[in-house]
Amino acid sequence: MSRTFGTVSIGLRAPIIRQGDNLVNIVFDTVRSAMENDGLKPRDRDIIAMTEAIVARAQGNYCTTKDIAQDVREKLGGETVGLIFPILSRNRFSICLRGIAKGCKKVVLMLSYPSDEVGNHLIDLDALDAKGIDPYRDVLTEAKYRELFGSVKHPFTGVDYVEYYSQLIRECGAEVEVIFANDPRVIVGYTKNIIHCDIHTRARTKRLLLSAGAQRVFGLDEIMTASVNGSGYNEKYGLLGSNKATDDTVKLFPQDCQDLVLDIQEKLLELTGKHIEVMVYGDGAFKDPVGKIWELADPVVSPAYTPGLEGTPNELKLKYLADNDFAGLTGKALQDAIKAKIQQKDGSSLVGNMAAQGTTPRRLTDLIGSLCDLTSGSGDKGTPIVYIQGYFDNYTTE
Repeated sequence: MSRTFGTVSIGLRAPIIRQGDNLVNIVFDTVRSAMENDGLKPRDRDIIAMTEAIVARAQGNYCTTKDIAQDVREKLGGETVGLIFPILSRNRFSICLRGIAKGCKKVVLMLSYPSDEVGNHLIDLDALDAKGIDPYRDVLTEAKYRELFGSVKHPFTGVDYVEYYSQLIRECGAEVEVIFANDPRVIVGYTKNIIHCDIHTRARTKRLLLSAGAQRVFGLDEIMTASVNGSGYNEKYGLLGSNKATDDTVKLFPQDCQDLVLDIQEKLLELTGKHIEVMVYGDGAFKDPVGKIWELADPVVSPAYTPGLEGTPNELKLKYLADNDFAGLTGKALQDAIKAKIQQKDGSSLVGNMAAQGTTPRRLTDLIGSLCDLTSGSGDKGTPIVYIQGYFDNYTTE
């Protein structure tokens, strides 16, 4: 082997992006600077990715709680609204909740338990067992919840989300009633006007609500799907994927950005002479084993990417080959045998082949987006652009 490095993920520092900034030029300039100042040498099938946050900021895709309230009133009537399955997040949901609460007189807040959809726990599973509570069947009032479990604070944020969300709703001028249940149909006994806030199970939830007699049912992906008073919007995802910008404003998931990734690809080809894949990424899709939080609070990992990132990996498991097909070989003979096996791949699917067992059966964009999210982080690294080399290489690549 003449090369030691395999896949390399590099966070690229970029300017602070503002509304109206030209992202095509910014990405171009950032890559050129990395080439000139840091020795970056682009190769065919490298990948460059940018966070959805800078795309939405450049687009100016924001809305206010006033905009959300108006949309909610027009769609649900402005009286009692059942709000079910929100995630427990100050960044992801609190400002959306403010807007929703301003758009109705009463909120019946139904929380899933023991955790929300992305793994933020309200109740420890052992505590449920100790109290004899079945989360699949039992419906708890707030009074019963407090009697059984007291004040439960999130282990990372220190926030009692039941209290926090209730107080926030009251501050916005609405009444609040809190219940805990996991069957979405429970809410129909309280009101037939419902906003369901789940992300990845939203189609099933809506189907169950309508079958149970709910009348006006909207997902978060159906709130702010068009401009209100000149606001930003997202026609496909609405409030899903939004983040807190200020105490009165959310940054929405970026609008259609397919042209953006294609334009960047074309301009990088002019700069480098190489065919570089381009994508926009949001949350990665992985789970924290300690906090139990599943990262993916966005509706998708990647809202836009160039065609070369379509598909799933089609790889052989090297340790399977070493332990089975070539168990009697060592050293260079083993390396050569494995390389030959890889070179025999003809592009056909390896699904069902034992030598591919254990390779990750996920979409390329989900895998690469997760790598990008971990590389850039969500704090003060200042690297919203990620450059990846070697992702499509294998053991035979020199």
